[in-house]
Amino acid sequence: MRGASAAPRTAKRTDIEGLRAVAALLIAVYHIWFGTVSGGVDVFLVLTGFLITGSLVRAMERDGRLAFGAFWSKLARRLFPSGAVVLAAVLVGAYLLLPRSRWTDVIADVQAAALYYGNWHLSLGSVDYMADNSAAGPVQHFWSLGVQGQFYLVWPLLITLAGLVAVRCGVRVRTAALTAVGTVLAVSFGYSLWITAADPVWAYFDTGARLWELALGGVLALVIARVRLSGPVRLVLGWTGLAALVLCGLVVGDALPYPGLASLWPTLAAVAVLLAGAGGDGPGRLSATRLLGTRPLVWLGGRAYTLFLWHWPILVFYLEVTGLDRPTLGGGLFVLGSAFAAALLTSRLVDANLTRLTRTLRAPSWSLAAGVLFVVPVLLAGLVWGHAIERDRQLRMELSSDPMSYPGAAVTLNPVLAENLPALPVYPDTATVATDTVDQTRECNALTDATEVVTCEFGDPEAAFTLVLAGSSHARHWFQALRTITEQHDWRLVMMTKNACQFSADEQVYRGDPYTECTSWNADVMERIAEIGPDALFTTATRTTTGGEEGEAPERTPEGYVERWRQLEELGVAVLAVRDTPRFGFNVAECVDREGAGACVEEQSFSMAERPPYEELADVPGNTRFLDLTEHLCGDGVCRGVIGNQLAYYDTNHFSHAFSRSLAVVLEPYLLESLPGAPVAETSLAEAAGPLLGAAESTEPNAS
Repeated sequence: MRGASAAPRTAKRTDIEGLRAVAALLIAVYHIWFGTVSGGVDVFLVLTGFLITGSLVRAMERDGRLAFGAFWSKLARRLFPSGAVVLAAVLVGAYLLLPRSRWTDVIADVQAAALYYGNWHLSLGSVDYMADNSAAGPVQHFWSLGVQGQFYLVWPLLITLAGLVAVRCGVRVRTAALTAVGTVLAVSFGYSLWITAADPVWAYFDTGARLWELALGGVLALVIARVRLSGPVRLVLGWTGLAALVLCGLVVGDALPYPGLASLWPTLAAVAVLLAGAGGDGPGRLSATRLLGTRPLVWLGGRAYTLFLWHWPILVFYLEVTGLDRPTLGGGLFVLGSAFAAALLTSRLVDANLTRLTRTLRAPSWSLAAGVLFVVPVLLAGLVWGHAIERDRQLRMELSSDPMSYPGAAVTLNPVLAENLPALPVYPDTATVATDTVDQTRECNALTDATEVVTCEFGDPEAAFTLVLAGSSHARHWFQALRTITEQHDWRLVMMTKNACQFSADEQVYRGDPYTECTSWNADVMERIAEIGPDALFTTATRTTTGGEEGEAPERTPEGYVERWRQLEELGVAVLAVRDTPRFGFNVAECVDREGAGACVEEQSFSMAERPPYEELADVPGNTRFLDLTEHLCGDGVCRGVIGNQLAYYDTNHFSHAFSRSLAVVLEPYLLESLPGAPVAETSLAEAAGPLLGAAESTEPNAS
């Protein structure tokens, strides 16, 4: 192949190992003590692109082809064993140290990390508003390995394609490769700027938004041999790049959307350091290149990968055990020292022994088998553990079929039942409640970035009475209760909800930015309601907040709500506005796992006003009726996370699916009193409940 004889020979650069060490240290330090972006991951991506691109192009120039099997199996032997050891340790640590409610997420995260799609797994999770309360997982940092793993799959194919084009067009392989890699750099960087501005949370984990960083290293590898810089210029470049890298976390941190333009800081800093180390003459005595090439940093650079793997799970488990949000100085040193020790042991016991074992087995299949041998047990362990969780979930489901043991909200109607409630494991299972709850209405709900209305209809389309459920997740979590009631009375139920979007005429904000998707969705919902012509609409009457924002009461009724109710009055639609539910200062499911059901309570005043704020409204539309079920959720001013042996909330503020369903018998009389013209079944839910409410005292529902 043309250009084969021109392949440049490059000497081993020890400063690259030192740069790895600095990047790993920065990642660990900024994660442990500051909790911000450090730029270290970006440096790893640039270095990966630099080394892999250079190696692949030299192989193509030399041999005219790439040995895909040898390339991938060598990577598997180098990356899989250490990664699998850390993932196995995470599974053990999660079982021993993390609350049960986080087990399912950890298993899914470990499986995604082991198969190198962890970044996409996190991206998909990040857009689920209902999962916003999830704590950082112990393998969250594996997302960058997912990006690199996908790069390793695609890049040999790209370089091979460039080689074929070089032969066809009669150009040098290096020229064709530079064109291909440069094109990827330009396209990916443009996409990164766009997606970071549009959705920075998604962009952070997006391979497409990160590929340009690897391509940047690749372009540098293909042109660096032609770069001729004087000694003073290299001296300045080296120290400037190294200083910029060290300061990146302090200057950029979390202040700017990432990656986007902000990621140019660490990537260009890495390029500057790499350029400073290039050239025929050796590094100067006072150069950054000489510092990075010192034995301690080179030694640490050889263990940077395992240090990176270990620091994050050790930090997560430390914070879980101590209950801290951020380590103290001493605690951080303990985490860093533990990560060093674990990295050293992994390098000695795993990497070194595996290298000796495979040195005599030169066939690529042996290297691949050696790497895969470590991953398979981790995947199997996750499957077995997941099966055990599912078996326990089914057992609790069977136990919950007895309403006298798991009455949920109905226990607030029967003092005798409340006094004699047996001590049983809570239902739903804390390990699966979040997924189970969200999944039940996932297909009937619009995500935050959607503008189109997602509509689900239940019951007879020709029913004599139609009820619409509209609003945010705090309207959505009443679905199971409303579905039970509408089934009982043969009503038609139409569901239209959207994450973080109130059914309101106000302009709303989401994560600090104007929520234009919500505005569009609200307008479309009103059009849809006009088409359907429902008899009534169920939505929220107030908005609760945790402790109250500065200058605001903890609970209020926005003017936009009232304006919507007026618009519905013009359409002849009755409004059932339910008072918002309380919020907790902790994840209820995790609290139950750590401290037991009885300890998981919150003062009503933490998120709710003493009296419903809509009572202060001067001009309430005549079509609106208010429903207040607070006495069933926060008896005596104390809101309970577990009610009637049922887990009432799966996170900090959303009903579990089972508890919502149990609320039907409590909510029904409020609805029927507020809708005197609605058709009613011969038997109410309370009457059908029989013995469950046999001792309930006659109460007047608080509807107005």
